[in-house]
Amino acid sequence: MADAKAHLSELVDRVEAGDSIDITRRGKPVARLTAVAKPRQRIEAALLKSLTATMPLQAEDAADLVRSMHDGDRY
Repeated sequence: MADAKAHLSELVDRVEAGDSIDITRRGKPVARLTAVAKPRQRIEAALLKSLTATMPLQAEDAADLVRSMHDGDRY
């Protein structure tokens, strides 16, 4: 724990680079440093509508498509 305090900046740099770091006290794990999940970006509804408007409609119903895919995987 004392080592983590002394090198906190270095540990944070490693976490930002993708590492996950366990902190121990007397050899027993007590904490874990991990990166914060990146917030999701908002989807612009108008952009999504314009994209889906250009897509052709599917001839098969979605439920039927999934059912046929599921049935096709049976041995």
